[in-house]
Amino acid sequence: MPRTIINTDQAPAAIGTYSQAVRVGDTVYLSGQIPLDPQTMQLVEGGMETQIRRVFDNLAAVAAAAGGSLADTVKLNVFLTDLSHFARVNEIMAGYFKEPYPARAAIGVAALPRGALVEMDAVLVLGN
Repeated sequence: MPRTIINTDQAPAAIGTYSQAVRVGDTVYLSGQIPLDPQTMQLVEGGMETQIRRVFDNLAAVAAAAGGSLADTVKLNVFLTDLSHFARVNEIMAGYFKEPYPARAAIGVAALPRGALVEMDAVLVLGN
């Protein structure tokens, strides 16, 4: 099955050897997003809430470039350097997603690229 590479300037450019997303059939695999401002490629300022919102906004931009939206998410992975922020992720996530919610994992990690406090990746299924 052919692959389509998804790229948008509305989300941060890849900072390594990966694509923002890859579509295979109706499935889109979104690479991890950290809270980089797409225009400056710098980490957003303002603390954990600002970082969480920027990550969701970045994922939404890549989803839109793929022809979908966050509503098409079937799996979301959340990586946090401090799991005590997980309740805040849930609160903010409720503003970006409606039921039925995607499957999700939350993983505590020692560090993330560029000193980010949060990173998320997702899998979308389009055409449902």
